[in-house]
Amino acid sequence: MSTSPTSGKKRVAIVFGGRSSEHMVSCATAAGVLQAIDRDRFDVLPIGIARDGRWLLMADDPAPLALTSAQQPEVTGDTTVVVPTSPDGHDVLVLEPGQPPRELGTVDVVLPLLHGPFGEDGTLQGLLELADIHYVGSGVAASAVMMDKHLMKVVFAAAGLPVGRYIVITDKEWRRDKAAALDPVTSLGWPVFVKPARAGSSQGVIKVESHDELEAAVEAAREHDPKVIIEAAINGREIECGVLEGHGSDRPRASEIGEIEVIGGHDFYDFEAKYIDEANVRLSCPTSLPPAIADEVKQLSVKAFEAAGCEGLARVDWFYEPSGQLVLNEINTLPGFTPHSMFPQVWAASGLSYTELISELIDLALERRTGLR
Repeated sequence: MSTSPTSGKKRVAIVFGGRSSEHMVSCATAAGVLQAIDRDRFDVLPIGIARDGRWLLMADDPAPLALTSAQQPEVTGDTTVVVPTSPDGHDVLVLEPGQPPRELGTVDVVLPLLHGPFGEDGTLQGLLELADIHYVGSGVAASAVMMDKHLMKVVFAAAGLPVGRYIVITDKEWRRDKAAALDPVTSLGWPVFVKPARAGSSQGVIKVESHDELEAAVEAAREHDPKVIIEAAINGREIECGVLEGHGSDRPRASEIGEIEVIGGHDFYDFEAKYIDEANVRLSCPTSLPPAIADEVKQLSVKAFEAAGCEGLARVDWFYEPSGQLVLNEINTLPGFTPHSMFPQVWAASGLSYTELISELIDLALERRTGLR
């Protein structure tokens, strides 16, 4: 494995932004990582992907990437990055207007901080696999399947994990007969949650109280993804568990359990509550769950991680019902990763600081072989 010729450190390309509706969230994640990454161990190459898909060389400065009520960060610029696509070499080139191509040197590992389609869904992972480049997180198959809330539930149900009731509306079904596509929703009871099947950060998610509101909610979700999933509401505490890949042949490790409580201003944990109006949300870790339930969440989270074929990291989200039952909501293969996000918080409560967590993920990626595994 190569190192930076000038410093002897591993060269980490931090890739963020992207073409999805979660562009701003990805920028905010990059801001946190740029501020916290261990500069004594790693050289950093920040690469932003603009909304139009251009790869751009970005300044190594977290301030313009912070997401606040007053700032919506955006990847912009005119210095284009040419990424390697061949296993023969991992040199990165930049193209600047009116200038000859310039080499930036070799990249040892990529830290993808992209959320949503065209980054979290196996597309970026496939590009990196073609070039035999090490990268943090799950491979092509796990990334793609876990990005699709429908296919995710199919995998979990097949593994014997508890999932909630849902229906799926594909693009063809919706365009063919809207009424027929909506007809099964009544069997789920009210309220329901209408979601884009392949989006995250609660983008496009709408709580629907009656059949009269359904069509508009589906149309809103379809602005993010033509495939829509409608889930029965679950009355339970929102519980989250972080999982990290084991070293070598070791089993994955589960974190302490975190809990999300919306304490005002929102009907549920929506996009604004996650990233803008944090004062109305309480994230706590560890939780007050009964010890036996907390242990079960950890065991089942590892089981879900392995059933999905995940690598590197994942956040596993659960509902804990008053009856004592656990319902698996979803896995996030590239979870929110700002310093205030749940995934870093549950690992901090488990004894791994934000900076140490970033280092751990990079070490796991460098340790894991490229190609089929």
